[in-house]
Amino acid sequence: MAENLNDCRVPCKMSWDELEAMCRLERLHNDQLGVNRANVNEYEVEFLCDYKKTKEEEFYLVKWRGFPESDNTWEPKRNLRCPKLIKQFHLDLDKELRRHKRRCIPKKLDKEIALFLLQKAKVRQSLQRWEAHLNQTRNHPGRIFVINDVDLEGPPKNFTYINNYKVGQGIVLNEMAVGCECKNCLEEPVNGCCPGASLHRMAYNDRGQVRIRPGKPIYECNSRCSCGPDCPNRVVQKGIQFNLCIFKTEDGRGWGVRTLQHIKKNTFVMEYIGEIITTDEAERRGHVYDRQGSTYLFDLDYVEDVYTVDAAHQGNISHFVNHSCNPNLQVFNVFIDNIDERLPRIALFSTRAIRAGEELTFDYKMQIDPVDTESTKMDSSFSLAGLPSSPKKRIRVECRCGSDLCRKYLF
Repeated sequence: MAENLNDCRVPCKMSWDELEAMCRLERLHNDQLGVNRANVNEYEVEFLCDYKKTKEEEFYLVKWRGFPESDNTWEPKRNLRCPKLIKQFHLDLDKELRRHKRRCIPKKLDKEIALFLLQKAKVRQSLQRWEAHLNQTRNHPGRIFVINDVDLEGPPKNFTYINNYKVGQGIVLNEMAVGCECKNCLEEPVNGCCPGASLHRMAYNDRGQVRIRPGKPIYECNSRCSCGPDCPNRVVQKGIQFNLCIFKTEDGRGWGVRTLQHIKKNTFVMEYIGEIITTDEAERRGHVYDRQGSTYLFDLDYVEDVYTVDAAHQGNISHFVNHSCNPNLQVFNVFIDNIDERLPRIALFSTRAIRAGEELTFDYKMQIDPVDTESTKMDSSFSLAGLPSSPKKRIRVECRCGSDLCRKYLF
């Protein structure tokens, strides 16, 4: 007896690009893959690998999407309809020729230059895939872009993009027990709204800009509050609002982050996200990271130095933000749905207006003026963790921020 297989689903081991190429090869039409009678004979250029020219014509070695490199073919420029890829190829070529102190494009490229251009195209493609993955993973409005015009480094290994804290073993986040009953939290706060319940003032103005001094905590409205999502006391919880770009720095500082939009002074930019671990575990990991020459440990020391955020392998875009001794971002402790003051959320706000295209930085050894703090329990040092009090036990890390106020060493 024949079985009913209408609802049967079998995972396909071929990618969409490979399926599309197969359809074109077999002249099959498929609406989902965008292959139809009008374009079945058209093939998509994945990237350009090499270049040569004769007196009459220019040729490019083409890697076809969905086909192995063994099927690459030389095509005359007149047959290609990929102006952006051609423009990018020549930008890479011109930059590489300048590096070799050559001015004119030769009739045939050297093997070394052609190999570099091939590797560059593959790296750019891998970064584009990573960029797409980041934007599929993010839960915030601001888009993420990725670019590397410096070298052949691709996406970071062993790094997972997350949108919220990942709680380590044995750590519990206690949800907020009660919320406010305000109808207008900014203009008519009931009993001081959520900040008032903790004897603090409202942190934001009507434009969502922070108006309290660094060192003072921010208490936002939470999931149990009567106010709606448009409440002016809900800022950090709305996530990153600006389009940001992860880029490779040219001065040896690794990856960095720049804003693609103008940011006003005192505006929320991003949170520092990672895995919450105990201070003892942070100390252990800190020694490991020291040997690797980097650390992403951030102490949560608002009232007690008990927990640490580790963004080394799990984090958001803040993982890539560089240090500066004269930063344009400032750290604030924020409480929303969690009442444990040992576990604040770490929010980064702009210290001044930041131009589109400018790199974002914060001070890894940020110091808060004690006169600005509201609690005598507050540890005024918002520093990266994993560093014992004795500097003799640690190798000093040289600072490369380039600021006029540079302290020469990070730690």
